[in-house]
Amino acid sequence: MEGFPKTVTVRDTSLTLRMMGADDGPLMLDFAQQLPYHDLMFLRRDITKQSSVDRWLNDIASEKMYTLLAESETQLLGYATLYRNDFDWSRHVAEIRVLISPNARKMGLGRLLTREAFNVALSSGIQKVAARMTLDQTGARTVFEELGFRAEAILRDEVKDRAGKTHDILLMANDVAEFLARGEAYGLPR
Repeated sequence: MEGFPKTVTVRDTSLTLRMMGADDGPLMLDFAQQLPYHDLMFLRRDITKQSSVDRWLNDIASEKMYTLLAESETQLLGYATLYRNDFDWSRHVAEIRVLISPNARKMGLGRLLTREAFNVALSSGIQKVAARMTLDQTGARTVFEELGFRAEAILRDEVKDRAGKTHDILLMANDVAEFLARGEAYGLPR
């Protein structure tokens, strides 16, 4: 993917943004296994398992999925993924998944990764991006609303936690061209 890797500064911290590659399975597995369980509930696969990470890497190789990694010198701090489904009639739509390490939250990394993911979406022919989260993930919901995402559906009792309690999923979406145009209007670089 053009333009990566690149170095960015977020709150006086120098980070490298790069595309996830075939050798990043162990890095991602380690990252996922350190996340709080609740952070993983909105994902479509359990990325704490090797088999799921292997499928993820296969999806990247087939360009069904694009994943941006944000790394400090010592660790993976977060990622943003765009995932296309197999439906021919929905190839213009991708689901975005953004996860940030608990020790890297509240520094603007989620916003940065989301903006960078939209640039990847534009160059990949993706026109609409959707996000899924549980209703109680108010921080994530606020970030996506600030970025122009709007609620499109609530999926009742869509996921179960380890205790067997069900949670609703909020589905939000945003148009790629509108998102990037709005950012440019406010002086954000593409």
